[in-house]
Amino acid sequence: MATGYEPLALLIGVATVLGILAQKTKQPKVIAYIVAGLVMGPVGLNVVSEGEMISLFSELGLVFLLFLIGLEIDLDEVRTVLGSTIGIAVIQMILTFIVGLLTGLGLGFDPVTSVFIGAAVMFSSTALVVKILTEMDEATTLPGRLDVGVLLVQDVAVVIILALMTVNFSTPSQALLKLLEIFLMISLVGVLSLASSRYIFSKVLKEISDNRLAFFTHGVAWAFLFITVAEHLNLSLEIGAFLAGLGLAQVPYSRELQERVRPLTDLFMAIFFMNFGISMVGGSLQDYFFKALIASVILIAAKSAIFFLTIDRFKFTPETSFRASINMGQISEFGLILTSLAVTEGYIASEVSGFISLVAIITMGSSTYLMRYKDRLQDRMERVLRFFRSEEKQDVEVNTLEDHAVIIGYDEVSKNICEKLSEKHDILVIDNEPSNTEELAESNYEYIYGDFKHGEIRDGANLEEASFIISFSGEREVNTLILEERNEETVVIAKSDGFEEASEYYDLGADYVIIENMLAGNRVGELLELYLEDRQLFLDEVEEEREFEQQN
Repeated sequence: MATGYEPLALLIGVATVLGILAQKTKQPKVIAYIVAGLVMGPVGLNVVSEGEMISLFSELGLVFLLFLIGLEIDLDEVRTVLGSTIGIAVIQMILTFIVGLLTGLGLGFDPVTSVFIGAAVMFSSTALVVKILTEMDEATTLPGRLDVGVLLVQDVAVVIILALMTVNFSTPSQALLKLLEIFLMISLVGVLSLASSRYIFSKVLKEISDNRLAFFTHGVAWAFLFITVAEHLNLSLEIGAFLAGLGLAQVPYSRELQERVRPLTDLFMAIFFMNFGISMVGGSLQDYFFKALIASVILIAAKSAIFFLTIDRFKFTPETSFRASINMGQISEFGLILTSLAVTEGYIASEVSGFISLVAIITMGSSTYLMRYKDRLQDRMERVLRFFRSEEKQDVEVNTLEDHAVIIGYDEVSKNICEKLSEKHDILVIDNEPSNTEELAESNYEYIYGDFKHGEIRDGANLEEASFIISFSGEREVNTLILEERNEETVVIAKSDGFEEASEYYDLGADYVIIENMLAGNRVGELLELYLEDRQLFLDEVEEEREFEQQN
């Protein structure tokens, strides 16, 4: 058995190899990580055990995941689905608990154990769902937002249940007081995070935003500050991390922080899923495999159906209901935590933890493939979905950037251009100059602070749906990325340092290239006036100018 740092090194090494194989064969990496844990753990070669370091990193995976989820939530956008998600989550948890309870009884478990099985399976996996939705660029779609909203409600419910399990109550009034205390503490930390992020920490980030290392370390330190506060108030570490991220999401620097935090989150989450496999023991596989398989089939089908019918009752279209429900068929990592605590408190036998772990692995693995191939499933279910269509079912509008103008860089020239383009388009400005943050935050334009080369920033810009992109960045990499990722119908104006670079941009599909000189600003302004008047006249004009440049 490996000791010290060796278990972690061995585990990451095997997971890396399996992850590469998964990528080559177009399989989900999550499955590769779980298999790595099984292969290296007690079930397989038995060279790695669940040590303190691996457990710590696994816990950090959940903490950073919730911090990242918080960073991605714009409260103004969440309000459109907030009421629906709370209702969906509460109804779904009650119905799934009943299904889990009946499944436990049907498989021969005693009533008390079946109650805890019902409680353990009524949650879906925040870690898995958010990771795959993010990988598939679906986290900001309406089904994605419904799922994330429901998951967050479930996470709060987990905190309440875990808190109640560790406290002895003699009367119902004491339980009610405990619930009120938990809600009060969560509200207190949430308000503190929102206020301090806006009025204190945003100023700190502005001062150090040009220092990448300091920007990252300050963001992580802020997360751990609220994790510590939450822990002292007897809340979970994950809730503290989420509330810290939620506060920071409301300031202009959230996209840049997402870019910094995501690689670390991915590493810790990989270890989290590896730890799933390591935690399994041979006895659990032999004694409970068939029971776990039966329970998994029942739960995946039942949870998906419950989610679909519940979302449908809230008058969303069948397509939205289907896509949101197919993502939520697995059971949560928090179910394992709840089961473990129940074993520690003496409510259930330790063997039940192995059964729940097996169900978690089977449902997570199956759900991963269902999420990947839900488009095909939706096509197959088209005849069934027709029965649920009606005129009264309408999806709420999710504010996404479409037919907008993207401006990279903000100075006096681009300021004038924004004013002109705003007559016809919504404007998104991407800029990494700290001195512009206050002006842009108070403007009517959408604004992202950060480096355009970062993937999170480009995802937020939704380049494929933009009608017009103009870059005042002189960086070749930035302009190349714009031309490679934009839609062919998008008008692109880029800035170059000379004729050779301009020629390269034209070859990549640029409509017009600004060759830096004193008249560039005026000329771009004239072209924009033409663009706003008639797009075809604009294209004809820039084509004539390009031909003139080539001849001379």
